[in-house]
Amino acid sequence: MADGTRPAEIAGWPKLVITYRTDPEKVAALLPPGLEPGDEPVVTIGVYCVPILDEPEYGTSTRISATWEGIPGDYSLGIGIDQEAAIFNSKETNGQPKFPCTTRYFRFGDRVEATATHQGYTFMEFRGRTVGAVDPTPGDLEHNEWWIKYSRAVGNVEGEYDFPPHVVRVRQVSEEVAVEELEGELVLRDSPWDPHTELLPMREQLSARLVTSAHKDRSITLAGPLDPVAFWPHADTIGGSRWPGRRGGPRNLREVPALTG
Repeated sequence: MADGTRPAEIAGWPKLVITYRTDPEKVAALLPPGLEPGDEPVVTIGVYCVPILDEPEYGTSTRISATWEGIPGDYSLGIGIDQEAAIFNSKETNGQPKFPCTTRYFRFGDRVEATATHQGYTFMEFRGRTVGAVDPTPGDLEHNEWWIKYSRAVGNVEGEYDFPPHVVRVRQVSEEVAVEELEGELVLRDSPWDPHTELLPMREQLSARLVTSAHKDRSITLAGPLDPVAFWPHADTIGGSRWPGRRGGPRNLREVPALTG
């Protein structure tokens, strides 16, 4: 193949990228003080299969448009993956908000399907068909993603940290190689563990595409500290994600009927 990959090789899989518009106040409520909402309240759902640790990693990510010190980018709320090793290592070293999730993603002819399931809840589903290739965005594209690294104090001391919160900047330069438009519907379902419908309700689906990119550069660096006092209400999250939680679980879990069968 022209890009050096072989048929069925994981490195050649395109990423399913879906965007939708939500409410500006919902985006603002999820951002810790110091990060600012982007120009538009856009949510990006990414579904992928990439080689990590010499085997395929299926993942589903959720990002919201946000800026840090005037630099546009996306704040990562969660990256659900199926590799346990990468979940804990990534969060400890870089603050990457990974959590265990089962992603089902495939293309068969013109049909594209994806689902994401966490704690028994299938919170995301997409079914669609390709409607043709479009011109890739020309030239190199720079994208910034914001993670948060911190460690609360040993002994669960209120308001104290062993490592106070810092923004982590993930800067990536890539070039789009191929882009296909999709005609299909993103469905978000109620889940206490992945509360898209409650905290980032979809008001308008904007786009759905298959994107194949050539990655040219990537760096992960500490970008600067956040106010530790202002950040404290954002420190307790659902698992390894950035969704607001209570002792590591959903804030409203007791209000949700248990799944059966």
